[in-house]
Amino acid sequence: MSTDVTDKTPAAAPPGGNGAGTGDGLLQLMLDGMRRNMRQYGMLIALGLIVALFAVWTDGDLLLPRNVSNLVLQNSYILILAIGMMLVIIAGHIDLSVGSLTAFVGSMAAVFMVRNDLPWPVAVLLCLAVGAIAGAVQGWFIAYGGLPSFIVTLAGMLTFRGLTEIFLDGQTLGPFPKGLQTTANGFLPEVGPNTNYHNLTLLLGLGLIALVVLQEVRDRRRQQEFALDVLPVKLFLLKLVALTAAILTVTLLLASYKGAPIVLLILGALLVGFGYVMRNAVIGRHIYAIGGNLPAAKLSGVRDKKVTFLVFLNMGMLAALAGLVFAARFNAASPKAGLNFELEAIAAAFIGGASMSGGVGTVLGAIIGGLVLGVLNNGMNLVGVGTDWQQVIKGLVLLAAVGFDVWNKRKVGS
Repeated sequence: MSTDVTDKTPAAAPPGGNGAGTGDGLLQLMLDGMRRNMRQYGMLIALGLIVALFAVWTDGDLLLPRNVSNLVLQNSYILILAIGMMLVIIAGHIDLSVGSLTAFVGSMAAVFMVRNDLPWPVAVLLCLAVGAIAGAVQGWFIAYGGLPSFIVTLAGMLTFRGLTEIFLDGQTLGPFPKGLQTTANGFLPEVGPNTNYHNLTLLLGLGLIALVVLQEVRDRRRQQEFALDVLPVKLFLLKLVALTAAILTVTLLLASYKGAPIVLLILGALLVGFGYVMRNAVIGRHIYAIGGNLPAAKLSGVRDKKVTFLVFLNMGMLAALAGLVFAARFNAASPKAGLNFELEAIAAAFIGGASMSGGVGTVLGAIIGGLVLGVLNNGMNLVGVGTDWQQVIKGLVLLAAVGFDVWNKRKVGS
């Protein structure tokens, strides 16, 4: 039986009272739960507040179904990069080359498909292999060569940007085949009767709600079995209600336009897959271990060099996927593609809860951080904020997120 003392309900109101004591107790319970889980829920709350702010500021334009779909499409490649970057940062490293590698893979895709008329599925596989090889080369120098990741990936950033210019001869190259364009810009097909909503998107949304609820309940039971702290029952139920409401709202917004974008399914698969690996797989535990305490991880038998190598190989493959999505979305490969993508991905990871010292972060956090940046960009564009002030605001948000992480560590330590 669990010995967790955080899972107790508040004391009942005193006899003859009006019930205010119970309400105060529940409020205190919620505040205590939030304080204990501030790192996990802080940015999620911030994302909700930012969405609410711009929804009011834009007179509801931010939450129009068409704009929600565009928000997913416009930020898909940054979210893909953010997932890989989160793993790199958890392992205690950094990757400055992903923006240039994104552009380089886009140029290779154009060479394969536009110049040489390769079938697009074959070209996609070749491009993913190119990204994996590029990541593996950098990972070898970092893991086995002992070079700092900052220097290796900085060299990669310059090298891949130069190779992009060489392959494209300094010019934009396109268009891409329709099949690849549909993958980056298309939506799920219509099925079933006319319900004024996209039926397949509704079914996927309901399935996602069931999956999330089951996963949350399963995680809670597992934590209780090991006598770990869990959220109080009422706060846990409130969390389930909030998650269900958020997923249902997004589902209805997407279903009332053209349905779920295909790239959203790709993101969902990456989120579920990498989330499972980082929570349950051995290599996920090893990534946290080498980022949190490398000497202890070595003494525990963790093959740190192999893990680091695989982390960068994975980052290269995700950068290649992001490059394909970006090139297909704009239907052309450009020498200037991917500029500042590495900074956006790094910012998304840190805003989403990653720590500069490594060993901390989640895949879901990377998605939340990317969405914070995406909503900020989209909202500020809708209200007419200039690009100069947009950069200032995003810089301050990043500074606040890292400052909050430092403050939270000091508070926990004290």
